[in-house]
Amino acid sequence: MTGHGGSKRPSRPSRTGRASARSFATQRPPRQASFNMSRRTFAAFGAFSVASVLFTGRVAFLQTVDSERYIARAEASRERRYPVPAKRGTIYDRNGIVLATSTETRNIYADPRFVNDITAVSVKLARHLGDTAQDYEKLIRNPSSESFVYLKRQVDMNVVEELKTDLTESKLEGVFYEQSYRRDYPNGEIAGQVIGVCDVDGNGLTGLELCYDEQLKGTDGSYWGEVGYKGTPIPDGVIEKIDAVDGADIMCTLDVRMQAAVETALAQGCENLQTKDGSAVLMDAATGEIFAICSLPFMDPNDLAHADKESPTIKAVTQAYEPGSVFKTVAALTLLETGTMTPQSEIYCPETIDADEYTVKDSHDRPAATMTLREILNQSSNVGISLSVEQMGFRPLYNNIIKFGLNETTGIDYPGESKGYMAEFKNWSRIAGYNICFGQGISCTPLQLTRFYAMIANDGVATTPHLLMEYPKTQERPEYPTEVMVTDQEALANIKSMLRTVVTDGTGKVTNIDGFDVCGKTSTAEIADPEKGGYKKEVYNLAFAGFIDNSTSNLVCFVGANNVYGMRNTGEIFKDIMTTAIDQYSITPE
Repeated sequence: MTGHGGSKRPSRPSRTGRASARSFATQRPPRQASFNMSRRTFAAFGAFSVASVLFTGRVAFLQTVDSERYIARAEASRERRYPVPAKRGTIYDRNGIVLATSTETRNIYADPRFVNDITAVSVKLARHLGDTAQDYEKLIRNPSSESFVYLKRQVDMNVVEELKTDLTESKLEGVFYEQSYRRDYPNGEIAGQVIGVCDVDGNGLTGLELCYDEQLKGTDGSYWGEVGYKGTPIPDGVIEKIDAVDGADIMCTLDVRMQAAVETALAQGCENLQTKDGSAVLMDAATGEIFAICSLPFMDPNDLAHADKESPTIKAVTQAYEPGSVFKTVAALTLLETGTMTPQSEIYCPETIDADEYTVKDSHDRPAATMTLREILNQSSNVGISLSVEQMGFRPLYNNIIKFGLNETTGIDYPGESKGYMAEFKNWSRIAGYNICFGQGISCTPLQLTRFYAMIANDGVATTPHLLMEYPKTQERPEYPTEVMVTDQEALANIKSMLRTVVTDGTGKVTNIDGFDVCGKTSTAEIADPEKGGYKKEVYNLAFAGFIDNSTSNLVCFVGANNVYGMRNTGEIFKDIMTTAIDQYSITPE
């Protein structure tokens, strides 16, 4: 019935309808999530925008404000400055014979960053340069060798070319070469001590190499150029080039032939005397030019690995010692100059004399006797010369030692010269005065004694011993000072006469050369014993100093042999040297 039907209650929603309602109700949370997502995206976009602005700003800063610094870095990575070493000057002897010269070589180095096969490269290096492959591999792999390490320095050019070829053919990289020079000494140990040596960088260490280092070494240059990726210089990539200025050549006073003869005579003579310690000097008394000078043991500057520790210097210049009886000539000349005695003046000489609890005697036993001053010098009497000077007073002797320069350096152009030692006069005791009269209790060098005897030979004028003669390129000759030390020509003539009779009638007979007036004085000096005090027993320093008077020669020679057992003589060595000089320089009597 329609009415009844119209009055029915609404029916319940279907399941489908409820599901739809629920579905509708759940749509709002997704809308909220979408809103949150939009905020994150916006934040990320904002951060990206800020980063982009910062990056763009940084790029702009680098390209504008800070560009120069980075351009400089970039250029530095493809530019390199190389040293251009100056060639060291040549040293010649007085006749133009080369004593020291510089030979062009190469320093070989590696840049480990570009070594493409360290093991293979090391094998090649060992094959051509010596040492072991392991040695080179250790050098290249060393952490401190990040971009540069020397592998071998001063390598001969032919070896360098062979190594280059081998590495190139094997396509091995990372090894480079720089210009260098090696110092060579063509005469080996002859004059080696005089010439001296240089270090691997070409700096003088000893001898003339050190003394004239500033003149010899010149001024290094440099090359600044572009390099490729692997450090190889780019042709025509020169940025700046400063030429090196080579060092000056020097000509020294040595005569290498005479030097060889002197060294041979000294070595043989000292061998005969059973000692390995001796010195010799040969000098022109009129000019101070040294023709030869040496000390045992000799040194070969080409072979320093086997050099004796005492060989690098000339002990005749650098080591003072108690000279002994060769010093009696100083006392005798003082006696003549002061007029205290003449060669014929007599004085009583007992066997011994006592002073300050010490006893002075001659080196050989003799009876008491009256002796002339000439005989005192001929027989080298310690007692006689001591008493002679005592009657004059010790002060004039002290003054003359100073005047003759025997307590100061001679001024020779050689490093490390010693000036010796003498106590101040106020500290002289009687025994000290006696001792100094015959060359004990005072020290001086063989070169100082040579200069003193040269002064006598040169008529009282002392010259400065020197080794530099000339700069060949400019022909500049240095001037050396001279000094008039003795003006009493009678005293000089008498001392020469007395030195002549030492050779003809006294202790120096072995030095006589037929047809020539050899003058000189022997010496047998006691050696101080630093351990036990006093002097050593039966061990002596021997010497002879002299010259040829009345001849065309101005040469003066000193020969010493140290630590010799027994009272012997160096006269034979002197005679060998002067005989050679007579032949070599055609010396004739006048």
